[in-house]
Amino acid sequence: MSGFDKRQKGEEAKFAHDSELGFKASARRNKLLGLWVAEEFLGKTGDDAAAFAKEVVVADMEKPGVDDVVEFILKSVEGTGADLSEHRIRHKLDELMEVALQQIKTEG
Repeated sequence: MSGFDKRQKGEEAKFAHDSELGFKASARRNKLLGLWVAEEFLGKTGDDAAAFAKEVVVADMEKPGVDDVVEFILKSVEGTGADLSEHRIRHKLDELMEVALQQIKTEG
């Protein structure tokens, strides 16, 4: 195998690793967001909060980006009087991405 081939294989492996890390971090971030919304705005705890968090993770599979997550959260709190805006959700998503990445790095 030539040096170029080795380098190419290394780049492919790095890309695969980074993609997997990004996917795991996004799913973890969405779970953390779901738990936060469930507990802080919907009054859910325990299994109910965990089930809601899973729904948030699944909601992210509908289209690229976080718009589907934001829409799901806003619909979920609609009519509850929750003080939760799109801006606040997006800010929390950014904050929780850092937490999720840190958690994944310390686990593995």
